[in-house]
Amino acid sequence: MKKFIIEKELLNIFPEVEIGILVCNGIENHIVDGNKYADYLKKAQAEAKKHIMAEEFTANPIIRTWRDAFYKFKTKKGARCSIEALLKRISQGKEIGCINPLVDLYNGISMKYGVPVGGEDIDKFVGDVKLTLAAGGEEFITYGSDESDPPAEGEVVYKDDKGAICRCFNWREGVRTMLTEDTKNAFMIIETVDGNSHECLDAALDELKALIEKELGATVTKHFINAASPEMIICE
Repeated sequence: MKKFIIEKELLNIFPEVEIGILVCNGIENHIVDGNKYADYLKKAQAEAKKHIMAEEFTANPIIRTWRDAFYKFKTKKGARCSIEALLKRISQGKEIGCINPLVDLYNGISMKYGVPVGGEDIDKFVGDVKLTLAAGGEEFITYGSDESDPPAEGEVVYKDDKGAICRCFNWREGVRTMLTEDTKNAFMIIETVDGNSHECLDAALDELKALIEKELGATVTKHFINAASPEMIICE
């Protein structure tokens, strides 16, 4: 059995955190029609502009919320939440490129709803997955590197028994559990921290769930994890 758990140390800092989860089984994630997802991402980018209407980038509510959240724990210099990174590229007129179908789908949802979204390969997890504060020194190898770059003590991380999976909430992904074309079973995460985003989270989860079922042929279950219900079973 593998579980997902938000640990007390994290809840002490973010008591209103709510994580939306999709457990996806039987995915077919190989690229068949790349143009299809390129068009999907272009439409999502256009829609995302509604989130960055303020002239000063950091004055936009989504950016401000996550900047304030990142000030509450130790981060690596320059770390920003994933939705800020996407919206920054859009504000600079840069395109969001295709990676693989599942990643493209979740990037589209992230841009449309203005929420950080990520995903991991369930079959690569070692033991339970925890959203917690790093002890410091956990193994972590990111894309494009072959050397471990451990999180700092007190940094917010997703981790399992082998090491860190993702650092600073959904800022930087580790290669060990990253989604690839060969992924069959995925653990999708949508993050909120302000206590006022449940309706948006619910709508984003529903749309992503429907897309994964329709486009990738998966069986998908939906879950909410928060202080009142801080753990769930990922798989038996």
